[in-house]
Amino acid sequence: MFKSLLKNTDYILLAVVLILFIIGIIGIYSAGYNTQINKDEYVKQIIWFTAVMIAMIVIWSFDYKIFDIFGYIIYIINLILLVVVLFMPTLMGASSWLNFGSFLYQPSELMKIGYILCAAKFISLFNGVNKTDKKKRIILIIAISLLGIIPTVLILLQPDFGTAIVFVLITAFMLFRAGIKYRYIFIALALVIILIPLVYMFLLNPIQKQRINVFLNPELDPLGSGYNAIQSKIAVGSGMLFGTGFLKGAQTQYGYLPIKSSDFIFSVLSEEMGFVMSVTIIVLYLILILRLIRISKRTKDEFASLVVIGITGMIFFHFVQNIGMTIGLLPITGVPLPFLSYGGSNIITNGIAIAIALNISARTSSNNLFAD
Repeated sequence: MFKSLLKNTDYILLAVVLILFIIGIIGIYSAGYNTQINKDEYVKQIIWFTAVMIAMIVIWSFDYKIFDIFGYIIYIINLILLVVVLFMPTLMGASSWLNFGSFLYQPSELMKIGYILCAAKFISLFNGVNKTDKKKRIILIIAISLLGIIPTVLILLQPDFGTAIVFVLITAFMLFRAGIKYRYIFIALALVIILIPLVYMFLLNPIQKQRINVFLNPELDPLGSGYNAIQSKIAVGSGMLFGTGFLKGAQTQYGYLPIKSSDFIFSVLSEEMGFVMSVTIIVLYLILILRLIRISKRTKDEFASLVVIGITGMIFFHFVQNIGMTIGLLPITGVPLPFLSYGGSNIITNGIAIAIALNISARTSSNNLFAD
């Protein structure tokens, strides 16, 4: 059994994650090179990743079918913490963090895993219910809706618009995989479009509203809210083809680039290693996403397939949103780049997600490295 698992593990997916982490360490080291505030962050990141790798091995060794039980536990605990965090002091305009001494924990991060596991279970149950049993199907529809709406609303109240959108996209990916009728997708999109101005007017704080205004026109406040977007685009553009050189980026090393080890890590790497590194990172993420889609398609277990496609939606959104905001195509939301950005909560969540995907691939596929 153990040999079979080793043989069938998706080593391409694992290799991509390791390469992204190594690139991230290089970027984090550079981001902290000329500052005392985050000078040792690359060491902390290595420690976090080492712990995550141990956790990944443990997760990989268990049968994935027990994850639906752990999903409920993770979901309930983090749902409670999402309420608690609303009463915490704000950090960067949002009450998103719990402070445990030197460690900051963001409940919305692990909630993504809990939600994916629970939603996958409920959707698979929904598809398994006889279509003529309307009572059970209505109960499941209500349960699935509440499962996603409750954490999304709590996250919007922080307010953290970027993370709330992650839950919407995860749900969309999973429902699409479950075979939902297209008319329901269009209705949902219409509701989202209708809700956008309401969210803007009543849920976003002045800082977040200003971010959206500045996204539409950064020159409105070039030294204030527009500063981050402008400096990020300067950093990415100044890298040109091969970059300014490691530890030689002006925006990075002279402190012009903000939040450079987490939100704007892509800008650091693009400035110092150029367009070549930017394309390399994008290709690696595309490979990662395609491998996850492949795992989801190959498994005949609907619960497992839904879990992996939910993980795909989560990583896809982070990848598109983070890189999009650094080059000025999307508003700045503070969404980290998986495995590259500094942060314990971020790397734990993504590490657990990949471990679950590797677990499913090892138990539902064969010859993962070379099979079609």
